[in-house]
Amino acid sequence: MLNEKIEKAINEQINEELYSSYLYLSMAAYCAQNGLVGFANWMNIQVQEELNHAKFFFDYVIERGGKVALEQIRKPKHEWSNLIEVFEETLGHERHISSRINDIASLAIEEKDHASASFLKWFIDEQVEEEASAEDMLNKLKMTKAEGAALFFLDQEAQKRVFVQPVLK
Repeated sequence: MLNEKIEKAINEQINEELYSSYLYLSMAAYCAQNGLVGFANWMNIQVQEELNHAKFFFDYVIERGGKVALEQIRKPKHEWSNLIEVFEETLGHERHISSRINDIASLAIEEKDHASASFLKWFIDEQVEEEASAEDMLNKLKMTKAEGAALFFLDQEAQKRVFVQPVLK
């Protein structure tokens, strides 16, 4: 049976993951509306990843005999001044999610819920990749000032990103 505190924290994380997908969908719209179809693709891949993360948490709660309690998803921002701001927010958001997952992992250790601690390891590792991916693109955008031919080539690079269905180990 899933520990009550862990169940509550994971239900909150499900909401955070769903919000993340909603935020990235809003960013995808911003990119597409500004003619940056590659960056829209990059964000749409993020949408898929976050929905998968939410589903992994959802399934885990059920598998452990807990109850999923879905809550309202808050409205995401929909306007940014430029693409650098979009990726600064992306990196900040991924750091926020990392912090939340680390807090749940700490709670699992504190509560001696070793199954949850083991489950959360995949997400901890995943967040390292998520932050690195966002930071890499942000650094490239800053280096080129997100202008001219450099922006065109970065948009083409972002267009090549594909979604790979993750598998929990």
